[in-house]
Amino acid sequence: MTSAIATAALAGFATGLSLIVAIGAQNAFVLRQGARRQAVLVVVGICAASDAVLILLGVAGLGAVVTAWPAALTTIGIAGGAFLLGYGLLAARRALRPATGQGLTTEGSTTSSVRTAVLACLAMTWLNPHVYLDTVLLLGSIAADRGSLRWVFGLGAILASLTWFASLGYGASLLSRVLSRPAAWRILDLLVAVTMLTTGVLLLVRTV
Repeated sequence: MTSAIATAALAGFATGLSLIVAIGAQNAFVLRQGARRQAVLVVVGICAASDAVLILLGVAGLGAVVTAWPAALTTIGIAGGAFLLGYGLLAARRALRPATGQGLTTEGSTTSSVRTAVLACLAMTWLNPHVYLDTVLLLGSIAADRGSLRWVFGLGAILASLTWFASLGYGASLLSRVLSRPAAWRILDLLVAVTMLTTGVLLLVRTV
């Protein structure tokens, strides 16, 4: 029984990790916040907690509810795509027209910057219909095959999400010395812009 539990947990961890590691809008945002050392704990916490809620909903069998509401997913996709396009354009503007002397700053975040990071993180997480399809529907259906061990599988996936976002957010701080140069920061902003714009366009095309 112990080996079965361990196997289910490891399978959930591997499956969860495979779904979130690919570079996307959310990962690019976490990377940028980590590199700037701004609201990292809050951003990582929001991403991991959101994934945990969605994974648990999927394991509980709410995937059928997601597929039964195509109009809701369409609305979310349009709103999410528009948001990502706007954020991507702002990142592109920072990359192409940086402020004089722009580089990485490590001062403590202001209340407004934390609030902005929280709102942006929530939008990128909950306005992406693929999040619901991956966590609630896909992970939920895979977990269902585990029978009584589906909750162990789900906990493994939740641990994978927490591990990934914590590693990405806090690991990005290792880039602080590199990003102290404005040119390097412009490259990161360009990466963020390309990721956000591409994801936003794909969301709108697939939704509409």
